[in-house]
Amino acid sequence: MLGPEVGGPYGPYRQSERTNLYHEHASALLHSGHAYRCFCSSERLHALAKQRNALGLPIDYDRACASISRDDSEDRVSRGEGYVVRLKVPDVYPDYTDLVYGSLKTPRSSRLNSYDDPVLLKSDGLPTYHLANVVDDHHMRITHVIRAVKTQEWMPSTPKHLAMYHAFGWEPPAFAHVGLLQDDTRQKLSKRKGDLDVATFAQDGIFPEALTNYVALLGWSHALGDDFLPLQQLIQNFDLKFTKGNTIVNPLKLKWLQRKYAQKYAEEAGDMVESMVDQILALAQEQRIFEQSNVVRDRDPRTYIADILRLDAKHYSTPREFLQRSSYFFHPVNRGKFDQAWKIAPASAFSSIPSIGWTIPNLKKAIHDIVASGCASIQETSGMEAQGERNESQKKEVNRAVNQYLRWAIAGGSSGPGIAETLVLLGRDVTLQRLKDAASQGSVEEDRGSTEDAVSIRATTA
Repeated sequence: MLGPEVGGPYGPYRQSERTNLYHEHASALLHSGHAYRCFCSSERLHALAKQRNALGLPIDYDRACASISRDDSEDRVSRGEGYVVRLKVPDVYPDYTDLVYGSLKTPRSSRLNSYDDPVLLKSDGLPTYHLANVVDDHHMRITHVIRAVKTQEWMPSTPKHLAMYHAFGWEPPAFAHVGLLQDDTRQKLSKRKGDLDVATFAQDGIFPEALTNYVALLGWSHALGDDFLPLQQLIQNFDLKFTKGNTIVNPLKLKWLQRKYAQKYAEEAGDMVESMVDQILALAQEQRIFEQSNVVRDRDPRTYIADILRLDAKHYSTPREFLQRSSYFFHPVNRGKFDQAWKIAPASAFSSIPSIGWTIPNLKKAIHDIVASGCASIQETSGMEAQGERNESQKKEVNRAVNQYLRWAIAGGSSGPGIAETLVLLGRDVTLQRLKDAASQGSVEEDRGSTEDAVSIRATTA
């Protein structure tokens, strides 16, 4: 890594510490005749711009100071007269090839006694972007400059920068200009307007790899067939086939990528999933969830969270969202109403399973038996036995109804791991108590004819 905090072979990395380097190169341009000192006052420059604007002419500089001799210029400097250093651009800029926009012809640099001579050193001795970026990029051995088009700024400035590279006798880097990032109102993203920065994403628990993948897709056109591109795939496939124009930022894509990476990390069972558990645990402790929970009880909180995450990683977004969506694993559920159509007895099917047999295979078998019982009940009521496609359709309908009811009874209708997996995580006692509570809830009538908590259900909720 290179940078102001860690150093590196191309330092110093703070612009304020590179002032001597900028002055050295500005002096080189003065001596070669590619730059000149401008002693014009701000009042004169303002009046010149106002006059030319009124005439409908370009408001660039008129090179009034370009003809000052070197000796006269040095004398005025020695007497303390203020000045700036301007680049003396060539009459015709060289054409260049942009890696996104292709071959570009540049306009003449001078027209109607108006010259596009940018300031390189300001009157306070500090460099402008024009000088600093060229000097820094050369000395830091930058090979590719990728920056925003910004019609009024960077793309039109590229010919000036190329002119400086040629004046110094340096090989210029390759240039690629890409569109701006915009919100859904087509306004430029800006920190000043409250748009998110990298630190905010990190605080929210967004994975670095997910954010890298997301940012790489902004404005990039590829034919890989899948936007889920872990870092090594990005390295192997990334190119500069960017769209010409600005890009609308879609936050839903980041959420989708976050879930894909969460699933990947859970499957790998490495350091990343351990980090996810740590973040969730820290937030849960901050919110005092375990102190208030009547579900976790004597379980190890970290192991409990890890078990939930392992089974539900495909829905993971952030630690905060995980705890909100998984609240039924920690607290009693809040249920709405549930309509009924045919009768089944889920509680009796589960209560017959002992604690030692409270496993995913046994619970799946119990659910299968409930579905079979529901189908048999319908056939008995109708007096007709379903066959072929009708039989399969009936099974699917009953299966959907049973699973919807169980998710309503156990989780308040919230999404999450499979039903059997959820019941194992909650445990036998919590599951049976929730089924009993659901059966006694006013919107689901208890079948008094059953020795257990039989309920009437259908595949729609209200």
